[in-house]
Amino acid sequence: MSSRGSLPNNAEIEQALGEHHQLFGGDSHTDLLRSAREAALSAMQMLSTFEPRLVGPVLNGTADANSAVNLHVFSDQPETVAVQLDSMAISYKPYERRLRRNRDVTETYAGFEFHHQSADVQATVFPVDGIRQAPLSPIDGKPMQRADAARVKGLIDEGGAAQEP
Repeated sequence: MSSRGSLPNNAEIEQALGEHHQLFGGDSHTDLLRSAREAALSAMQMLSTFEPRLVGPVLNGTADANSAVNLHVFSDQPETVAVQLDSMAISYKPYERRLRRNRDVTETYAGFEFHHQSADVQATVFPVDGIRQAPLSPIDGKPMQRADAARVKGLIDEGGAAQEP
């Protein structure tokens, strides 16, 4: 017997959350998701030098009013992201995030949190070659789903609430 007993795993929780939003969220959840994705797209355009990718709840459709827009950006020197934010007069707060690169290796990445278009944005900085392999998702242990700006724009244009992996 597992030490978890009969508790659901992260993937089951994520699925239930998506179903909850579909059943009870209605137009308000669709509007919230659209607004968050529009903020994500705008932030991605602003940080286009760093080839940003959207990840997490805003991408997969499980975001709520407290969810941040999570971006992966790519630079071998994280401070260049800070310099660009400074040059645009954007106030930010640095942070560090620990993510699993594979089953046995966890790495720490620098990041910058800022407010943009009524959304909190968290931009985690990966090395340039990190664009080829996403870290493992804490939800299902598979590589995180990432979306470039064109895909995010497509999601906005479709207006759908959920994103299929």
